[in-house]
Amino acid sequence: MVKNKPNIQLYNKLISNISKILAEAKSNIATTINTTMVVTNWYIGQYIVEYEQDGKERAEYGTQLLKHLSDDLTKAYGRGYSYRNLQL
Repeated sequence: MVKNKPNIQLYNKLISNISKILAEAKSNIATTINTTMVVTNWYIGQYIVEYEQDGKERAEYGTQLLKHLSDDLTKAYGRGYSYRNLQL
C-alpha cells in the first residue's frame, strides 16, 4: 500500500503553527518561573528582615544569621543561596 505524499505547503504551515505554539509556551513558562522567583525572593528577604529586626525599628547587625542561613539553605536546596545572594 502506497501512501500519498503530504502537500508540502500545508505540511510546512502545520510545522510553522506547531513551532509558534511551542515558542509561546516556552516564553510563558519562562515568564511564570521568573515571576515566581521574584515573589519567592521578596518573601525570603521579608522574613529575614523581620527575623533580624525582631519587632524593632532597626536590626542589630553583626550576627552570623546570613552565614548560617546560607549554609543551611544550600545544604537543603542546592545552589543559589550564597551569603552574597541572601545579602542582596
